[in-house]
Amino acid sequence: MKPVKDYSINKDTTINELINQMHKAGGFTAKKIASGVEILKEMFDQKECTNFLSFPACIIATGTRGIIKNLIKEKKINAIITTCGTIDHDLARIWKDYYNGKFEINDIELHKKGINRLGNVFIPNENYGIILEDKIKKITEIIYKEKKELSTWEVIWKIGELIKDEKNAKESIVYWAWKNKVKIFLPGPMDGCFGFQLFMFWQTHKDFKINLFEDEQELFNIVMDSKKTSALIIGGGISKHHTIWYNQFKNGLDYAVQITTAPEWDGSLSGAKTKEAISWSKLKEKAKHISIEGDATVLLPLMIGAII
Repeated sequence: MKPVKDYSINKDTTINELINQMHKAGGFTAKKIASGVEILKEMFDQKECTNFLSFPACIIATGTRGIIKNLIKEKKINAIITTCGTIDHDLARIWKDYYNGKFEINDIELHKKGINRLGNVFIPNENYGIILEDKIKKITEIIYKEKKELSTWEVIWKIGELIKDEKNAKESIVYWAWKNKVKIFLPGPMDGCFGFQLFMFWQTHKDFKINLFEDEQELFNIVMDSKKTSALIIGGGISKHHTIWYNQFKNGLDYAVQITTAPEWDGSLSGAKTKEAISWSKLKEKAKHISIEGDATVLLPLMIGAII
């Protein structure tokens, strides 16, 4: 057994040094964070490993979007599985700002002012639904002229190409996914403003189709063509399940790091520890893995900061 060591922090302490001290200091979640960083480093260093990233849309409404963007820009991630709202927030923030707000607020008053609240982020109507309706309609018309049936990752890549000259394009996840050819899969593409605009376009263009079977085939191919697979999993839901589901056909992930705020006792996938996936063959018995309890908007910048 190794003794517990106190932290020694001063004005010159780096993020990496702080995370390294967590190994010796122990302290519950701190120890898990340090272990998670070690696994991520190994994942990212493995040339033969395909790295998946799954996450819910909500964090893209925050500055954590910049962390995700840099992972794609620096080619640390090979494939992304997320929810429709990720495209909503990423695109909306190219053209309009979101604002720092607070949890403790009168939501009736916000509604009267035309401000939507996402946790403690304030999003005016004109900065979300209105701007997206205008922009996505025009983009979809261009895509339709070139191709009438696409998978979700193909639509997203095409959008990334079409926005490349926008002033804030290089702040966008969609732009860098197209630029670096990282496929973004949306297993639930209708669950947001982006998907709804595609649905509205379809009302007058019945030959326009989103082919989810092509998404599933490509995702299956990526897994089966990989020597090893790993996943950085934020939260749960459809994004997490799609990631681990397809990896079971390759006898499971070789590495997994999960950050979640959900409890395990309600049986939810979001709260399920990574080790539970072993029983389903979605994680190898000898895989390196860890589940870290906490808010990804705090933990992810720390962990990626330590690696950088």
